[in-house]
Amino acid sequence: MKKFIAVMTAAAMLTSLSACGASASTASSAAESTASSAAADSTSGSTADATTYKVAIVQQLDHASLDEIRTAIEAELDAKAAEKGITIEYKDFNGQNDATTLNQIGTQVVSDGYDAVIPIATLAAQCMTTACESTKTPVIYAAISDPAAADLTDIDYVTGTSDALNTQSIMDMIFAVQPEAKTIGIVYTTSEANSVYSVKVYEEKAAEYGFTIASVGVTAQSEVTQAVDTLIAKGVDCFSNLTDNNVVGVLSSILEKTNEAGIPVYGSEIEQMKLGCVAGAGLDYVQLGIQTGKMAAKILTGEATCQDLPYEVIENYSLYVNSNALAQMGITLPDDLAQEAEEVGATA
Repeated sequence: MKKFIAVMTAAAMLTSLSACGASASTASSAAESTASSAAADSTSGSTADATTYKVAIVQQLDHASLDEIRTAIEAELDAKAAEKGITIEYKDFNGQNDATTLNQIGTQVVSDGYDAVIPIATLAAQCMTTACESTKTPVIYAAISDPAAADLTDIDYVTGTSDALNTQSIMDMIFAVQPEAKTIGIVYTTSEANSVYSVKVYEEKAAEYGFTIASVGVTAQSEVTQAVDTLIAKGVDCFSNLTDNNVVGVLSSILEKTNEAGIPVYGSEIEQMKLGCVAGAGLDYVQLGIQTGKMAAKILTGEATCQDLPYEVIENYSLYVNSNALAQMGITLPDDLAQEAEEVGATA
């Protein structure tokens, strides 16, 4: 963790220097998206005198799942503000999946005196945790698959929600839908602790199903589609898509390649199936966002501290299928699975 903090601090110092140059306005627009505010019900006569809290919501990058989480967090903060007769002002920041930009945001958030920070996804959470170390500004993260592996546990000003991957349910589904499958392809980011851990779990469990895992690690999003090409050339029977932000960010491009090759892709959360993965097991990120917002509201108002609220693993997983994508692959869903799973394709 000390090594990680040192690296992040160095990046932040470089960012501070570059911010003085001609690229300062570009960095600012990349780091900071639209400003939003959540106020208590304006019909209340005491609104003007209500306690006001400032929250920074730091999203690692743009993609549908993280957008959904952010929207749910903001809706819950709005609801809690109205319920408690307080004002919660929140501002959205976007790190564009770049550590330097995220460190710049962290420096700004601390300097501007926000009362709490809600980072969405692992790199954002790590950078905000480092930035807030000196001030102990509460950090309530969202969507961290393995907080321990990401060095986000046992820190007194940090807590949040985990979207731990339900690997067994996904492999159960692959076995039910493609019992003849032998090799599962996985593309993952080598610097994402959550993804590295998930691949390890897949490898440990694969033999129980007669599967072999063929994985390719990447260091940047630009390498993802090439990694997919590599696995297609190796003759994998299907792909299992993790909640890896680099990979999910270009899922549409992945699906173009796999559809052309006639290889099914199984997802790990509902938005992936909506985009065209044939089936998968995942949680509802709206519920994860709501729970994150609830935790943040408690901490803001002094009902609890981060130490009082250990991170919560969201476990309400469901099975999802996209019948259009299944039909494109010529796959018929077993009757029992068809009855249990929720349809999320265009015909839903």
